[in-house]
Amino acid sequence: MTILCPVGFNSTHSLDFTAVIPLLFLPSGESSCEDEPFSDKIAVRQHVDKPSQLMCTICNRRYTMACLLNDHLRTHTDRTSSSCSQCQKCFRNRYALLTHMNTHSNKYQCSQCGKCFGNSVEVKVHGRSHSGEKPFECLICCKRFVQRSHLIVHSRIHSGYKPHKCRECGRCFATNKCLKMHRRTHTGEKPFDCSVCGKRFSRAGSLKSHSRIHSGEKLLKCKCSDCGKWFSTKQRLTLHRRTHTGEKPFECSVCSKRFSRSHHLMAHGVLHSGRKPYRCEVCDKLFSLPERLRCHMAVHTGHKPYKCSVCQKAFRDNKNLKTHMRLHTGDKPYKCSLCDKSFRSSSTLRIHKRLVHSNRTPYHCSYCGKLFKLISLLKLHLRVHTGAKPFSCRHCSECFRWAGNLKSHLLKSHDEGTWFTCHICQKSFSLKGNLKHHMQQVHERVKPFVCMECSKCFHTASKLRRHQVIHSECRNFSCGLCGKEFKHKEYVKVHFKICSVKLGVDSILI
Repeated sequence: MTILCPVGFNSTHSLDFTAVIPLLFLPSGESSCEDEPFSDKIAVRQHVDKPSQLMCTICNRRYTMACLLNDHLRTHTDRTSSSCSQCQKCFRNRYALLTHMNTHSNKYQCSQCGKCFGNSVEVKVHGRSHSGEKPFECLICCKRFVQRSHLIVHSRIHSGYKPHKCRECGRCFATNKCLKMHRRTHTGEKPFDCSVCGKRFSRAGSLKSHSRIHSGEKLLKCKCSDCGKWFSTKQRLTLHRRTHTGEKPFECSVCSKRFSRSHHLMAHGVLHSGRKPYRCEVCDKLFSLPERLRCHMAVHTGHKPYKCSVCQKAFRDNKNLKTHMRLHTGDKPYKCSLCDKSFRSSSTLRIHKRLVHSNRTPYHCSYCGKLFKLISLLKLHLRVHTGAKPFSCRHCSECFRWAGNLKSHLLKSHDEGTWFTCHICQKSFSLKGNLKHHMQQVHERVKPFVCMECSKCFHTASKLRRHQVIHSECRNFSCGLCGKEFKHKEYVKVHFKICSVKLGVDSILI
């Protein structure tokens, strides 16, 4: 195979391709004896379908010119060929160095903010940040971008394409930058250190946020129109706005569950993979995410560094402290879009929607076939079949199936705890929830739970759930003698007595 000669040769001549390739792969300005070879694992081959293209054997990226592939190979070997004489920053090719050197001169400078760039194209792209121009639009979600490269990276959200893979754990990423930051979780590298206290960070953004602790600077530029909360960047405001709108643009391809943030989707994806690479050194319990392992370790150490400034209650992580502080402030930022009820945490809102506004019952009991909306309710129900009584009294040998029963026992039998007294009729209750229901039903006569089908109102969520069975075709209870199905447990009990008499079966107990 032949190629055209480089500039300086007679254009009528041709060269053997295999003889030219070794010369093309040398860095410009260096000879073969001075330059060290690339890693033995890196090789160059021609693309099978397109012989005119060259391919990297590590990531299969294709290039039409050998010099471009030569620069690309340095991304796998982490080699640098040149460094800036003014700031000592290193670059993999001389073109990148020359472009960078222009940032030290004022040759390419923004006329509005004075920032310097390596070339005129970068100045033009930067100018869009002042004008607000976003010429590149996503055809799927209509989101607009300043640069074409940003649109290409964004499109991988919809396609799921993640070409950059971690060699340590096999996790894939949409961009090489995300992969580099992820690698630091394996190497422990923290290249960014605080000049004041010496604390080190793995990300530049984390260092920037930390430095504001010393300077006292608070860059609050963006304000939420719904709750009035301020944020330092427009991106953080956009993420916060999703707590009000309920927008969840990231969907799991396996179970179709949606998330408001991309890293929440990535963390959720680990659950489907079944991998749990993080092991507790104390009890050998496995975890899919390092955050869950760190939270679990506090169970063994008892360390609770986050303390409430009002009641001095301590917590294992800052998220639980923030949720707790809303008890004192009364803040309920998570509002249900169906009944306008507000909640202190997003998890409580999700549970509310499943219990009150959803008819999905994905969890079933393997003993009796009864269906449940939450797995926590199924676990509680299983105690009926297993006979488990995990709550024991510290004063006597009594054991209980439910925590509320133990609390009532301690109050009535051992005078331990606090009674909840109605300020109107002075009636006392062992549980705060019972007092709340008493106030709603007897004194306030409030019925906050509304059926979406017939608009009938109820005092409690449990009564609403019982009523909603009327509108569904779900029949969770059946007669063990004739197989007839019923929607309520009480109905099957009455039927069973009649059915047992008809069939002459009197010895079976319900």
